[in-house]
Amino acid sequence: MFELQRLREEHESAVYDFERTNREYFTAWVSDRGDDFFENFSVHYRELLAEQDTGKYAFHVLVGERGVIVGRFNLYDIDDGTADVGYRVAQVASGRGVATEGLRGLCYVAREVWGLRTLRAAVSLGNVASQHVLEKADFVAVGPASVGGRDGTSYELDLTDTTRVPRIHDY
Repeated sequence: MFELQRLREEHESAVYDFERTNREYFTAWVSDRGDDFFENFSVHYRELLAEQDTGKYAFHVLVGERGVIVGRFNLYDIDDGTADVGYRVAQVASGRGVATEGLRGLCYVAREVWGLRTLRAAVSLGNVASQHVLEKADFVAVGPASVGGRDGTSYELDLTDTTRVPRIHDY
């Protein structure tokens, strides 16, 4: 059982472990965060929390047993009823429906907590698993995109269509 939680100060060490453990795995799909990110993680983490406080971002973690973080699910550039979505799931949790569960939870939060109407996401063409996750969460491909310098596809989800977004009892 997993729980989607808003990112908080007390998640710092678990987020660090999640990012460090999965660094090489993530770089297959997205740009590496770089050595500075890990060497100065506490500084970067405090900056992340400060960004969240602006209301333009909503960062979440998917927490599993013993407080282990198995995924990160984020809303970026929240503005005028829309936001961009980003997510990453631990390699050990990959292929088990964890990304889909976390993304559906984020969609629910985006609509019910943030009052958003539209979510956007982009994924590289080589990241077929992430494309499937978006499609399982009812995102629709809307055109080409560039993802970290790689060719990709842009997706959108209409949150006003309540048949496409989970209800509260689903979480």
